[in-house]
Amino acid sequence: MIKFDKFVLDNQLTVIHHYDDTTPFVVVNTLYNIGAKHEKEDRTGFAHLFEHLMFGGTKLFPNFDHPLQEAGGENNAFTNNDYTNYYNVVPKENIEIALCLEADRMTKLDINPKSLDVQKKVVCEEFKEHYINQPYGDVWHLLRNMCYEKHPYQWPTIGKNLQQIEDATLDDVTQFYQQYYQPNNAILVIAGNIEKELAFELAKKYFDALPSNPVTHNTFDEPEQEQAKSLTVHQKVPLSAFYLAFKVTEKKHKDFYTADTISDILSTGTSSRLYENLVKTKKLFVEIDAYITANNDVGLFIIEGKIASDIEMSVAEEAVWEELEKIKNQLIDDIEMQKIKNKMLTYMQFSEANLLNRAIALAYFQLLGDASQINTEVQKYEEVTPQQIQNFAKQYFTTERSNTLYYLKK
Repeated sequence: MIKFDKFVLDNQLTVIHHYDDTTPFVVVNTLYNIGAKHEKEDRTGFAHLFEHLMFGGTKLFPNFDHPLQEAGGENNAFTNNDYTNYYNVVPKENIEIALCLEADRMTKLDINPKSLDVQKKVVCEEFKEHYINQPYGDVWHLLRNMCYEKHPYQWPTIGKNLQQIEDATLDDVTQFYQQYYQPNNAILVIAGNIEKELAFELAKKYFDALPSNPVTHNTFDEPEQEQAKSLTVHQKVPLSAFYLAFKVTEKKHKDFYTADTISDILSTGTSSRLYENLVKTKKLFVEIDAYITANNDVGLFIIEGKIASDIEMSVAEEAVWEELEKIKNQLIDDIEMQKIKNKMLTYMQFSEANLLNRAIALAYFQLLGDASQINTEVQKYEEVTPQQIQNFAKQYFTTERSNTLYYLKK
């Protein structure tokens, strides 16, 4: 059980405290409800670009990293389609430095032409390195665009293309900052070796006076898929690859845990079904994986694999569908079910042992609506039954719901 306390400042900043006296450190984690899905279609990549800009400093702290490093701390951030998260880990004696820095850049970031130019170049180089010049780098652009018809999950976090990042102006990013980087659009978690009373007192000291402006978020619709989609591309890659995707439930839906369990049955470890049958026994794939995207809205269940050089794509594809049919037609036996659950629960326990992971998870579940959900995750996985797995497979793993990408070696 992860214990925590929560309160909301006058400016509507949500503050969560989690006490852990087994560590000499404190985590200051700030989650903003702004991800790639909140971008305009002709201005994509901004959430990720802004993650970089947030380290450009403020007028009070021109170098954001330096005072934190001087205090023996470290920091980083990540962006996804749903939100952006910034974290600092510092010795408990120096927590005020981290809070002061986060509060200052929440509303007083120094956005200037030089900083924007530098970060645009950094992001563009990242785009080229990971999405243009790397083998299979464009898969997520192709797959997302095929799977989603209306939802802004159509593009990955990096953005639709280089041009939109290169064209970003100072007015564009300033407007983005003023629209989304507000206390009432953020969740602050203070976790570690600090008492609740002091944590809340310091949160008020550094954040309570920050002004908030109204923040509006669009609602997103995505129609049910009624017809199979497929796309074939030819690229200079070492091996042809196969990608099969189904639109499934969002993170908050009870079926999410069923979907996640199925992905583990199919591909977690060398004894998993896909690896055992399609890699080791039939030698159709050299590697294969199944996973879910865990989105706040409509997610994806994906099976992907690199095909052995002497195998036809159609043969590999048919074998994957055969494995899905087994899930649909045969109940998982108790031994396999328990083995998978044991692996999943062990992974979750190891993850929760890390203070930073706990802080990030508390912020994320609060974004979903209730931080206490962090304590019901294990139960939700334990409650998944073989019958639920079969029902899920029959509902979602159908031809008309499928999106197939044939990524062929030139």
